[in-house]
Amino acid sequence: MKTKGRREILERVREFVAPYRVTSGKGFRLKDFDPGDTGGLKSEAKPEAAEWLARGVQWLAEEQEKLYAQDRWAVLLVFQAMDAAGKDSTIKHVMSGVNPQGVDVHAFKQPSAEELDHDYLWRALRRLPERGRIGIFNRSYYEEVLVVRVHREILERQKLPPRLVGKRIWKERLEDIANFERYLARNGVAIAKFFLNVSKKEQKKRFLERLDEPAKHWKFSAADVAERAHWDAYMAAYEDAIRATATKEAPWYVVPADAKWFTRVVVAAAIVETMEKLDLAYPEVDAAKKKELAAARARLVRE
Repeated sequence: MKTKGRREILERVREFVAPYRVTSGKGFRLKDFDPGDTGGLKSEAKPEAAEWLARGVQWLAEEQEKLYAQDRWAVLLVFQAMDAAGKDSTIKHVMSGVNPQGVDVHAFKQPSAEELDHDYLWRALRRLPERGRIGIFNRSYYEEVLVVRVHREILERQKLPPRLVGKRIWKERLEDIANFERYLARNGVAIAKFFLNVSKKEQKKRFLERLDEPAKHWKFSAADVAERAHWDAYMAAYEDAIRATATKEAPWYVVPADAKWFTRVVVAAAIVETMEKLDLAYPEVDAAKKKELAAARARLVRE
């Protein structure tokens, strides 16, 4: 991508991302973020958004090559959301242009018996991306301060000593998560966290679409509807989590999710912003390597 094109993308990226980036939890309120926001763009702007998404995808593909070649940084992208917010489709569209050999996607589901015999961060530690790679967590260790907090009975299955399960357990877990992310950042892991902020009304609409279309029946679970009864508790838990763990090193992006076309543009822009800060470049070849390459070329020419 030409320098002018890159500069244009980066300028547009900052416009898309700035309203949704949270780097400090002080004063954060989830109600200040509108799930239906489209950054002032109307639905007629979908073609323009699609063009910017395509350019962002191309940019990411180029940066991924440098990330792998440089082999210094790892990138961790964390996606959290209520059901039907569009995590899967967003990941699919935004990462469509990158080399799948350099990306690891892991979806954290109900813990296994083995995982319950370890601390709650253990299974996430095992899935962290290597240097030179992008890791995507579709749900993550944040479930431990979200779904476990809303459904306290899950905590009882984690085999913690009773005296460690006190009134401060959620505050303590959030402190541990913030410290964990600080540790990762200090060890070359660039982190970006996304809360796809869908409204309760839009979620209902998407659930009904799944029920009305046979091809989408596999996506539907009655448990998803049951969880709507806990909507307010989930929103309070998300607000607490973002407030306690939003930092410059591991920012949250509270992305409007009612309009999927806009969600994808914002997420792509945020990932571009994250990787642009790493100053990625192909490794320079020293004199000895240049001599070796010249010899190899001369040998091939002689064949």
